[in-house]
Amino acid sequence: MKVLISDNLAPIGAQILRDAGLEVDINTGLPPEELQRIIPAYHGLVIRSATKVTEEIINAAEQLKVVGRAGIGLDNVNIPAASKKGIVVMNAPDGNATTAAEHAIAMMMSLTRNIPQATASMKQGKWEKKKFSGREVTGKTLGIIGIGRIGAIVADRAKGLRMKVIAFDPHMPKEIVDKMGVELVGLDELCQRSDYLTVHVPFLKETAKLISADKFKLMKPTAMFIDCARGGVVDEAALFDALKNKTIAGAALDVFEVEPTTLDNNPLLGLDNFICTPHLGASTAEAQENVAIAIAEQMASYLNSGSITNAVNVPSVSSEVMQQVGPYLNLMDRMGSFHMQIAKGGISEINIEYVGELAGINVTPITVAFLKGLFTPILKEAVNFINAPMIAKDRGIKVMESKSNDSDDFTNMIKVTVKTTEGENILAGTVFGKNEPRLVRLNTFRMEATLAGPLLYVHNQDVPGVIGTLGTTIGSFGVNIRNMTVGAEDARGQNVILLNTDRLLTAEELETVRGLSHLSQARVVDMPSV
Repeated sequence: MKVLISDNLAPIGAQILRDAGLEVDINTGLPPEELQRIIPAYHGLVIRSATKVTEEIINAAEQLKVVGRAGIGLDNVNIPAASKKGIVVMNAPDGNATTAAEHAIAMMMSLTRNIPQATASMKQGKWEKKKFSGREVTGKTLGIIGIGRIGAIVADRAKGLRMKVIAFDPHMPKEIVDKMGVELVGLDELCQRSDYLTVHVPFLKETAKLISADKFKLMKPTAMFIDCARGGVVDEAALFDALKNKTIAGAALDVFEVEPTTLDNNPLLGLDNFICTPHLGASTAEAQENVAIAIAEQMASYLNSGSITNAVNVPSVSSEVMQQVGPYLNLMDRMGSFHMQIAKGGISEINIEYVGELAGINVTPITVAFLKGLFTPILKEAVNFINAPMIAKDRGIKVMESKSNDSDDFTNMIKVTVKTTEGENILAGTVFGKNEPRLVRLNTFRMEATLAGPLLYVHNQDVPGVIGTLGTTIGSFGVNIRNMTVGAEDARGQNVILLNTDRLLTAEELETVRGLSHLSQARVVDMPSV
């Protein structure tokens, strides 16, 4: 079988593939039309961030079995198109965690001691010792936004520097963070107390411009801000104003809203109290070797024996089991994602009850699918069918399964009870026909909802005119309602409404909806398309 490496990869990756008996071609920098022309000859494709695996490329791939990303991010792969064609998409999520964390620490130290500015000054023939006087980090407070895999490494390194570490992460249980020796606090408190604030979260709608002008106003005038995670998490215009007006003392970025970034398109680069690097967080020889080894071994194992590791779109199961559970994997993946986007508080316990014919088969992959879907909105490509159970364990989440042969309403049904620090949610779902997943219960509300595409989730009083007013308001935004599901609770006169829309409502539009009469809750939910 043939494997194409279309982006720069550490040589050991190609060697591992060849040693496994695979024929390897290295052809980097291909224009899209050329990749589309040659891809029919290959069974495997190894990429990094440059190659765009579009739907057109996938449709042209007559023999392609697997796409492997040497790294974590998969924004450049059309995963739904690959899944539809039965192509496994793998990544290497753990190969560069240490490197990314170390880069954040390096940026913090460089910012503190004015190293880039002092270097530039000396290369201009100057000796400005007083101008570039710095300070110590010992005894200072480091605030970490996102205390997951990379954030935890940053915390460990900072404690080695004798810093006090606090963190904000609404999805991590307090007891887990306590074991790290880190204090869990709210975001505003973190901004107020931190001498240094570093970001380690993915770019999501919830994290877009999370650090904005109001957050900078809470920070100390001596505070410094570091982002080596994802561009767009900080409002760069607000950061520019905060630095220029000395609201904060300094900032260091490795990632930007627009990349490549130059002085022509970003005024931050013209500020003396700002330092930056061109997205170097994962750029070490060790990290590049680690991800090359990982993805090569994973792909070789899959192509030679069918063994799947770190696949983001399929669990490790046999083809026979997949035929039985496939539609329910899709259902549970969607139910997990939906719950994470509507729930409040950190999750402590998940109880999954399989009812009907499902009680007689291996349901472990279905449980994993729920966990994978649950963590995807907050971790994106960092979670897959392989590591989802370990992520749940690391976060102190107890996962339990039970089975029952008796099903009154459906041939098969899955009921999921999720306990959080702020309450409990019950979701139930089933599959209609061969592959039509439906949410049939949400707490006390009965319904038949399609969890696909952009959604608007609403709680309202069951009084005349609410649905009409809601529809008129959404229509005034130029948003089309494709489908509507209403679940009623007669005893309390309450409804839950799920609207499938043609796009997500903006933050301003959502606030308008929340201002309508008789609505107690409204939020947008971003689900994968069908």
